[in-house]
Amino acid sequence: MACPFLEDVLDEEALILRRAFRHERVFRDRSDPLAFGDDHLNERYRFSGDGLRYLCRLLGPKIQHQTARSHALTVPQMVCVTLRWFASGSFLYSVGDAENLNKGTICRTIRCVCLALKSFSNIFITFPGHRRPLNIKEEFYKFAGNPNFNLSLTSLVQWIAHKRIKRPSGEHEGDYVYRKSFHSINVQMICDADCLVSNLEAKWPGSVHDPRVFRASPIYE
Repeated sequence: MACPFLEDVLDEEALILRRAFRHERVFRDRSDPLAFGDDHLNERYRFSGDGLRYLCRLLGPKIQHQTARSHALTVPQMVCVTLRWFASGSFLYSVGDAENLNKGTICRTIRCVCLALKSFSNIFITFPGHRRPLNIKEEFYKFAGNPNFNLSLTSLVQWIAHKRIKRPSGEHEGDYVYRKSFHSINVQMICDADCLVSNLEAKWPGSVHDPRVFRASPIYE
């Protein structure tokens, strides 16, 4: 028998059912990663506590969320999630399980931090024009025992390697096949004796030859 005090019995029944089967939102416990010691941090993120704090201060203005709505990740959590993915080279699911986060959050966090890091590339990846070539040669001599280490116009180490990747989809899939029959990206990195990177090119498919990568870089000009 319908109740005369309710305007619409069906709407009221639907409301009761929704309340009965509604799932409360569960926010997982996310501890502060910087609260652990250096051994714990180095093992998981390849950085010490001081190094992580420096990255947080550097990237904080660019990656910090405007609000804490829905328990948004803090800057240290975002930095540590990205560094863990860099350090392990694993799948997003594996990083998410280790950090107690879902795959979507991991993906968005890594993209945000990588874009922030890219904005500082012109500051940290620079050509050592303020240093005399003789001083750089002396450092290479101390490091490798080569009395006249020289590459082109500067005393630098050029390192070109192929980073193995998954098979890409699309019509340009064949461009990424390296001569050793696996898919890769041809990466050029140049550094000095102190391992400070002065040039980085990571945009060429694996079928491109090393000399072409060098000729197309700003260093060749």
